[in-house]
Amino acid sequence: MRKLLIGVLFGVSIYLVAGHFFEGVQARLLGVVATLVYYWSAEALPLGVVSLLPLILFPLFGIIDLKATAPNYSKSIIFLFLGGFMLAIAMQRSGLTQVVAGRLLLLFPKSARGVIYAIAITAAALSAFLSNTTVTIMLLPIALYLSDNPRLKVRYLIALAYGASIGGILTPIGTPPNLILLGFLEDIGVKAPDFIEWMGLTAPVIGVMLLAVPWLLALSVKDEQVVCEIKKEQLTFDQKKLATILGVLVLLLLLNPLLKWLAGFSLNEKLLLLGFGLALFFPGIDLLTWEDSREIPYEIIFLFGAGFSIATAFIKTGLASAIAGYLSYFANLPLFALLFIVALFVSFSTEITSNTALTSIILPVIYEFSKSTSINPEILLFTATVAASYAFMLPIATPPNAIVMSAKVIKIKEMAKIGFLVNMLGVLTVSIVGILIWRGYFG
Repeated sequence: MRKLLIGVLFGVSIYLVAGHFFEGVQARLLGVVATLVYYWSAEALPLGVVSLLPLILFPLFGIIDLKATAPNYSKSIIFLFLGGFMLAIAMQRSGLTQVVAGRLLLLFPKSARGVIYAIAITAAALSAFLSNTTVTIMLLPIALYLSDNPRLKVRYLIALAYGASIGGILTPIGTPPNLILLGFLEDIGVKAPDFIEWMGLTAPVIGVMLLAVPWLLALSVKDEQVVCEIKKEQLTFDQKKLATILGVLVLLLLLNPLLKWLAGFSLNEKLLLLGFGLALFFPGIDLLTWEDSREIPYEIIFLFGAGFSIATAFIKTGLASAIAGYLSYFANLPLFALLFIVALFVSFSTEITSNTALTSIILPVIYEFSKSTSINPEILLFTATVAASYAFMLPIATPPNAIVMSAKVIKIKEMAKIGFLVNMLGVLTVSIVGILIWRGYFG
């Protein structure tokens, strides 16, 4: 009850302050959003419950009506993620995830430096397609088992958390902010990058981060041998079946751009992922039963709905335009400076709040701000979205950070010290890749 009251008081305070700068409905929206963000950050209520509150609060406070709020919870982009969840559950239940992780770990030297790289790259590769929360939980026992040296354990755990966050941006389904961006682009009528295009745009960022961050973590550790050996496991029948299905899916995603170029049409990637997810329930495949669907994190789907609702409310009430007006003196800055400021603000703001909520709030503001410049809005939106996943300093910043802290091996001060450097590296990398690659793609 105490947290609920604090959230209300926080929201009222923001409303009263905002009333001096914005119109009544806009100030009310800021107050409601402030309360929601506090509830998400402080875990005052279950995630799913807080995520459904906009359905009640937005109409109640006259922000946008229920007809404008409810459709945000059933956007087509959500079903792409739903199919991804089904495939992820099948990988976990069949044990294919552990086999893949074990084989990836075998590719690296058994020295401390090699293991740091192995853990980070394995976590990144898996987090591109699975929940980075799940990947971190799955690899945590392995990271703890690989050394008896407390100092090495710290480095292994941090490598795990950072790798999981770094890899999530590789695909549209890798992390919630990516889906928020796709939904927003759909709302404003802008064509989003397809699966392969997205991977091509984000791969340079991930490549730089996966080379630099493990190297940074390995600077102060001795190149000693690990204390255990990862064994190569053979695939079971179900694992082979699932691996084949995933292989076909990846092949179709890879061929989709070529199909569009040759035949003039392409497959709908949302339907493709949902279809492959539902196929796991079919007779003859039998990799999932309907009872397994209970493991789908519906609270995350509700979180998407809340994020889309916040973005819609920011645009419909004119709040995004109003905030963008206060930012207009940045309009004449060089593109690199703008990208750096956006990435810096989003990265460090994500340390203390939900990156999904932050992305939902910042995208409409950036979109309105871009109208006062000659810059294509997509490059600014893409930069903000990627930066939202790159918060490395505090346990509350990301689920992977919180999970590795639960092992009670890492001190917050140590994570914050290393995380600050990695935050700055991420901001700089995103800004440089934005100038060199994204500017050419988005035009």
